[in-house]
Amino acid sequence: MKRSRPEPPEPEPPAGMMPRSVELLRLIRSKPEWNWKPSEAEQAAGFRGWHQRGYLPHFDAPVVTQIVTRTLADAIPRRLWDGISRSGPATLNALPSSIQSARRRLEALLDTSRGQCHLRNPEIASCVESSLCRGDSSEYQLGGWVIMPNHVHLVVDIWERPLSELVQAWKGKSAREANRVLRRTGRFWREDYYDTLVRDERHLARAVRYIEDNPVNARMVACARDWPWSSARFRDEYERLPTSSGRFSAIGKR
Repeated sequence: MKRSRPEPPEPEPPAGMMPRSVELLRLIRSKPEWNWKPSEAEQAAGFRGWHQRGYLPHFDAPVVTQIVTRTLADAIPRRLWDGISRSGPATLNALPSSIQSARRRLEALLDTSRGQCHLRNPEIASCVESSLCRGDSSEYQLGGWVIMPNHVHLVVDIWERPLSELVQAWKGKSAREANRVLRRTGRFWREDYYDTLVRDERHLARAVRYIEDNPVNARMVACARDWPWSSARFRDEYERLPTSSGRFSAIGKR
């Protein structure tokens, strides 16, 4: 009986990096429909297609719409984060039941406002919102966002800059400013993040509705427009969202 050649072990990550999950890599590689590969030009621009940063798979491609969730470093205890990550990666749309289960668990935990909830500080929340809106309509297109006490949800149209780079840029500046305001040092945001590839217009509308209604569902305000750190307060009578250039965009219209 012919024995199959064993797969070489994954190299150990350098010190300071999160471990890579062999199971996630195999899962991603096993699905032909996920095997979008960037062109040489797209690779040079930083687009990596499906990849992972330790616990969660991420998808980076130009001209797609993504739902992104970022949490503060202390928003979810490490053991709970690990359990959620293992139960179903949020970006693997081919596994809807596990995705939905993992997302529901994550969102339920986040809405209990665990941790110190530094985003309740208006100065810090304003800085985070400014970091998001600064490149709107020039580097990407925001379809909606909400800044909750310990996490941020947003919908973004990716253009020519990879999502992974955008997330690091958003996190970096806001973390430095937040630590200055708080007179502290150390990690402000959790290193990894959730991203979900938007499938169609219905998925987009549902995502924007959930994001803008998050403060209402968490019983923090009675009306989405009353929350001071959300795109809902900017929508016009046609549910359009103005961009930073002053133009109105229909993305995310509900």
